[in-house]
Amino acid sequence: MKKRGKGIGATFYGTGYGNGFPDVSNCEVELNCQGKIVVYTGATEVGQGAKTVLSQIAAEVMGVDLDSIVLVCEDTCCTPDAGTAAASRQTYNTGNGVRLACIKLKEMIKKVEENHKRVKGLPDEILTMKEIYEASRAQAIILKARDSFTACTSTMDEENGQGSPYWPYTFSCYAVEVEVDTETGRIEVLNAYCAQDVGKAINPVLIEGQIEGGFAMGMSWTLYEDLNLNQGIIKNNNFSKYIIPTSMDMPDICSIIVEDEESTGPYGAKGIGEPVMLAAMPAILNAIHDAVGIRVTKLPASPDYIVKKIQELDKSNLIERK
Repeated sequence: MKKRGKGIGATFYGTGYGNGFPDVSNCEVELNCQGKIVVYTGATEVGQGAKTVLSQIAAEVMGVDLDSIVLVCEDTCCTPDAGTAAASRQTYNTGNGVRLACIKLKEMIKKVEENHKRVKGLPDEILTMKEIYEASRAQAIILKARDSFTACTSTMDEENGQGSPYWPYTFSCYAVEVEVDTETGRIEVLNAYCAQDVGKAINPVLIEGQIEGGFAMGMSWTLYEDLNLNQGIIKNNNFSKYIIPTSMDMPDICSIIVEDEESTGPYGAKGIGEPVMLAAMPAILNAIHDAVGIRVTKLPASPDYIVKKIQELDKSNLIERK
């Protein structure tokens, strides 16, 4: 027999290193001879879209097209430290570092323009970025700026339990519908509705991708993945045994982007790399309970485990009726 159930999971997640640990992102920007804005940052791109988002932030500050931004990253010879690609911190931390450095560069460019107009006596002249570079050289000015951003956190007061261990926080609320086969224990996630707080959506398409990928990871963690660690030895050490979902296992996902701008974020944005996977697990487990009345207390919720829990529940109900 197949039974359906619905469940909700809600989470909050503190981004960044947290608890007063220095969380610093540095950035350098310059105008090159081709009229391009070159952004130097140690931020690492691991598929989360950092290169795109940081470039967008720089373009927004400088008032230029995205094609005019050259992002140089992952090169310790020339890029300043921007911290790790972890803790969902790059958009917020390094995004702020990029924004601050670009603001400085923009002010320097403005002064070069003003000096050029006074010398040439052409107040209505509009200079291209390449012309601004040439004017800066004539004025013996190097158009290069550097700035940094440090997330504002503090250690917890152990006595009173007060403090700001993380900043900012992101919030999620996911709802799912599942179908449980009571004979085989197989669980199918039919639909998912994922409401994710993002602060400000700098790139909505990337966010949707993050939500969908995060849900896939959360669902995989809940229903499939099992290292089978035995005395320090991983038994399921390849993908023939370590099961992850395929595209055929994925449900229809409705991504709901919730924008509530973070006042300290770059244009109000927050990082959402890790938070997008967290609410999937409680939502699925609550849906399983709604469908068949069992509480899953270990992961993964594999078919054999589900059948065992259902049998235990049936036996308990039978004893109670007697």
